[in-house]
Amino acid sequence: MHASDLHLDTPFEGIARLGPDLPEALRDATLMAWDRLVQETIRRNAAFLVIAGDIYDGTERGIRAQGRFLQGLQKLSTARIQVFIVHGNHDPVEEGWTAIDHWPPGVTVFGTERVQALPVAVDGKTIATIHGISYGRRETTANLAHHFRPGKATGIKIGLLHCNVGNNADHPPFSPCSLNDLCAAKMDYWALGHVHRHQVLKDGKPWVVYAGGLQGRGHLPGEHGPKGAVMVEVDDDQVSQVDFVPLDVVRFEECTIDTDKVSESGEVLAALAGAVQALQNEAEGRTLVLRARLTGSGGMLAPFGNRKAADGLLGELRQNVQAAEPMVYWDSVIDERVTLVNLEAIAKRGDFSAEVLALAQKLEGDERALEIFLQTHCDLSMADQFNDLPPLPEGEAAKKLLREALATGLEALEVEPQS
Repeated sequence: MHASDLHLDTPFEGIARLGPDLPEALRDATLMAWDRLVQETIRRNAAFLVIAGDIYDGTERGIRAQGRFLQGLQKLSTARIQVFIVHGNHDPVEEGWTAIDHWPPGVTVFGTERVQALPVAVDGKTIATIHGISYGRRETTANLAHHFRPGKATGIKIGLLHCNVGNNADHPPFSPCSLNDLCAAKMDYWALGHVHRHQVLKDGKPWVVYAGGLQGRGHLPGEHGPKGAVMVEVDDDQVSQVDFVPLDVVRFEECTIDTDKVSESGEVLAALAGAVQALQNEAEGRTLVLRARLTGSGGMLAPFGNRKAADGLLGELRQNVQAAEPMVYWDSVIDERVTLVNLEAIAKRGDFSAEVLALAQKLEGDERALEIFLQTHCDLSMADQFNDLPPLPEGEAAKKLLREALATGLEALEVEPQS
C-alpha cells in the first residue's frame, strides 16, 4: 500500500461560519482517514505500507496527531505489516519536535544523509527493496532523485520520495526532478508524495505514481475530489495492477455552471441540485463541502443580473440542503462571469459605453499599447510607502486584468442603479 500527505490534524481554518457540526467533522477528518488507511491495509493483508512524506501538517506536530499516528503503526505492527516512512517539507526530520521515542517493530523511518536501500522479507524471502530519503530541512531544493541507484537490490525495487516532478506550479518546488531523472534511477515503482492529486505519471518501466493526499483540506488546487491511497499488486517482481482506494472522510468538490446556458435563476438552482445528487452518489456516504462557480459572458437577461443579486444564491443553496443525509455544506459562490451586459448591443450604440468597449478591445489586441496604458493610468503615487506592491502585470495577466476592469466598469454603467 502506497500513501502520502496525511497532514494529520490539519487545522481547517475559517470553516466555523458553516455551522457547528462541520467544524467537528473536519477536526477529526485527517485522523479518521489515517484510521481507514490502517484498517484497509490490514484488511487487504498488504505485505508493507510506504508513506511518502508529510505525515504531519507542520513542524509543531501536535500531540494528538502523533498519538493517533503511533496507534495506527502499532496496529500494523501487530498485524505483521511492515511500514516504511520518509518525511517531507511539512514535517522535516530536523525541525519541530517528536513525542515518539521509539517505533513499533517493523516500522522504519529513512534518514536524511543519504538514500538507504532496505530489503523487505516475507517468510524468509526478499520480496522488495525500498530506497528512500527524508527531508532534513523544509527548504530542500536539491534534486534527490539523482541519488537513487538500484545497486544489487533484489525483489521489486521501490523508490520512496517526496518531490515535485515536472515543476508542478500548484506545489512548492521542493526536491524538483523530471520524469527522465526518475527513469534513470532504474526503480520499478516510484512511490511519490507532495502533489495532492492522485496521478499515474508513467504506467510501467518504471511506474511513477503520486498517491495524492489522504484527505482533502479545502478548496485549494489539488484538494477537490476523492482522496486516499494506492494498492499495488506485484507478480514475479513486476507491478501487475495499481488501484486507487478512496479513504477520505469529508470530500471537497466544486460545481461550475455556465450561465449562458440557462435563462432563469431557477434553472441555476436545478442544475446545482442535480450536481449535488451526482456528487452524493459518488461520495458513498461522505460529508460534502461544496463551492459553486458561475461562469459565462452573462447578458442583460442572465440569471442573477448583477453580482449583488448573485450573493443571494448562497443562502438558497444552504437552505435547500439543510436536511441532506449525509451532510452537505455550501461553502461559497464564486462569480466569474465576464460581464453582465450585452457587449454586442453596446458596440452598436455609439455612446460612452461603446467607446469604453472599443478602447478595451483595441488594447487587448495590442500588448504594447496595453502595457503603456497600464503604466500611464495605474496610480503608483503611493508605491514608495509600501514594500509589497506587486509589479504591473504583463502578457495574459494584463489582458485578464483588462477584461475584469471592463466587466466592472460596464456593469456599473449599464446594470447598477444610477444615483
